Amino acid sequence: MLYASTIQLLRFKFSFFLMPIFWFALSQTDRIATTHAMLMFIVLHVLIYPASNGYNSYMDRDTESIGGIKKPLMPTVQLFYITIVMDVLAVLLAMYVSWFSACCVLAFIGASRAYSYRGIRLKKYPIISFFVTAIFQGGLVYVLVYHSCDSSLPISLHLLPFVASTLLVASFYPLTQIYQHKQDGADGVTTLSMILGYKGTFIFSASLFFLVNICLAVFFYSQLAPTYFFIFTASTIPVLLYFCWWCAKVLKNNGAANFVNTMRMNVIASICTNAGFILILLIEKF
Repeated sequence: MLYASTIQLLRFKFSFFLMPIFWFALSQTDRIATTHAMLMFIVLHVLIYPASNGYNSYMDRDTESIGGIKKPLMPTVQLFYITIVMDVLAVLLAMYVSWFSACCVLAFIGASRAYSYRGIRLKKYPIISFFVTAIFQGGLVYVLVYHSCDSSLPISLHLLPFVASTLLVASFYPLTQIYQHKQDGADGVTTLSMILGYKGTFIFSASLFFLVNICLAVFFYSQLAPTYFFIFTASTIPVLLYFCWWCAKVLKNNGAANFVNTMRMNVIASICTNAGFILILLIEKF
């Protein structure tokens, strides 16, 4: 029987925030392998993302709000063992697709564990943790999905989509840390958002998101598909409006950089970017 704390701390709903990369990569495949696409969706959003969340919670033992949970329960050793089972299952399913898929999944799991494990604790190092998170949750996932979900199983690196995916995760990563300065500091962790400060976090994230748009514009125009770029930019208008509103609130009162506003930012950004990439996928494939 699974404990309530185990189910809560796996944070399955948090996988939704990481889903845009999946739809973007899937939309760029030449011919979708349906079975592999469904398997990879399960591997990412049902197994390794929740397992990563769970392992991080087991190591951190947070007592204050964390991503997606306002009042986290205290983890038990059951959570640790469940994350191991989920990781093993993810690798086995990835092996069914290809050895390359399995290697990518193993690399993601390794980076995730190094990020949280007390003996390594990459999250203590603001610059290293920033690049590890952006590359492994962004670019690596794009490569994994593009390879695994294409019927020809291509092993190639398309630079602009890789960079755009990495920058997309990077642009939101500091914002997810903005309400946790006190809690992270008490745990001996220095985050990028702490270094940048409240104003600097917003400027940094806005700058990276601007670069995302530059990369996607160049990529889609090079593919003779400028409409897709306009779909993406149109879908993110609500994100930009909320971002500007929230930024103004924080500049007046740092207390606005709280859990509730951060989660709203995550939800709005995820809904809009998911919708934009899904629409591109539907137009491209159907």
